[in-house]
Amino acid sequence: MTSEPTPVPPPGCPAHGSGQPIPMYTSEFAADPHSYYAYMRHHGPTAPVELAPGVEATLVTDYAASLDLLQNPGDFRKDARQWRDLNEGRISPDSPVLPLLAYRPNCMFTDGAEHLRLRQAVTESFARVSSHRLSQNVDRVARYLIAQFSARGSADLLNDYAKELPLLVFNELFGCPAEVGDRVMFGISGIFDGINAEKANEVLFQAVSELVALKRTQPDDDVTSWLMQHPAQLNDQEMAHQLVLLLGAGAEPLRNLIANTLHLLLTNDRYTQSGLVEEALDDTLWHNPPMSNYAPHYPARDMEFAGQKLSAGDLVLVSFQAANGASARSATGQGSNRAHLAWSAGPHACPSKEPARLITLAAIEHLFNELPDVELAVPEESLTWRPGPFNRALAQLPARFTPATPRHSAQPQQAQAVQRPASPAAPTKERGGMWSSFLTWLRT
Repeated sequence: MTSEPTPVPPPGCPAHGSGQPIPMYTSEFAADPHSYYAYMRHHGPTAPVELAPGVEATLVTDYAASLDLLQNPGDFRKDARQWRDLNEGRISPDSPVLPLLAYRPNCMFTDGAEHLRLRQAVTESFARVSSHRLSQNVDRVARYLIAQFSARGSADLLNDYAKELPLLVFNELFGCPAEVGDRVMFGISGIFDGINAEKANEVLFQAVSELVALKRTQPDDDVTSWLMQHPAQLNDQEMAHQLVLLLGAGAEPLRNLIANTLHLLLTNDRYTQSGLVEEALDDTLWHNPPMSNYAPHYPARDMEFAGQKLSAGDLVLVSFQAANGASARSATGQGSNRAHLAWSAGPHACPSKEPARLITLAAIEHLFNELPDVELAVPEESLTWRPGPFNRALAQLPARFTPATPRHSAQPQQAQAVQRPASPAAPTKERGGMWSSFLTWLRT
């Protein structure tokens, strides 16, 4: 019986020796993460990685080991104030990954009773959004965005559609006025794109703090007001940090989920010819999950985990994409098409996976209903993926279709007038932005 050959480090990977951290922020990793995961898995259920220059972590790549970690709050904590490297000054304060890893008083970075209190406030407030209202919001936003490019016969379905739709839907659900919503969109995009992330984080927090102050005096029928009225009695700081979490989680992962599912539909006729959009969504969650590596945890004590020695306060992440490999389905059964880890698991699993599915499916169905002959405009191999340790995210998704007349009276010049900030400066009230443009369209 011949054993499988030992995989060599993928091109561009400097990890030629045992224990050398594998960089996850390079363009080489983004282009072919599966080769990197195969190399990592050969060395066991965990691997040493580098998330950004100077930011090292342990990445769990095995399905069973990932479940063990995610379902073990006694040994693994979420409170990032336990992160030893950060506490000892080894992480630069301007590191591009810090806004997504540093402690915030929200339900993602808390444990025990405090986590339960905050999570109940979030889940019970968001549960008040009816499927009907959510579908209506997606319908309005989808029609608006498609109207901006349908007459052209071509579009970048990532930046013109998938990126904007979740932000606009969530801004509406959370009751953001124009001057707040434009800065929310700017801040979230900056944090996840890693472009002046520190400044983007400041802009985002200031915007949601203004939203909290507004809703304290002018509550409305929206998630922000419901969260504020919850029996958990969140203070202003807790409110702001829950909003950062919810708006961020409703933006970047959904952007990638919509785009990655569209990518699969446009590159594999099996799904579109048979109308298997929901199956394409599930297969995307298995093989191209929108957040491919995340779920930061910290050992509560020195321990051995999955054959690896860990020290208290080490940063440990889960690779949802690696864990969702072929071994996962064999372990859970071929029929379990939703046993993937894309929504995480355990006490910190995604609390809004059903709304996320609804938004994704509705966005895709609207697009194909309006533009039934939409197809990829470039060879699949020419598509590029955004570098970054956490996302599985396309840079563009160029498409073409038969030009169509918009059903709504959205003026093409309105779309041209939208100014997306390209510099680190935040958008001002005078400059406007995509959210302001959508609200103007909605009121016409």
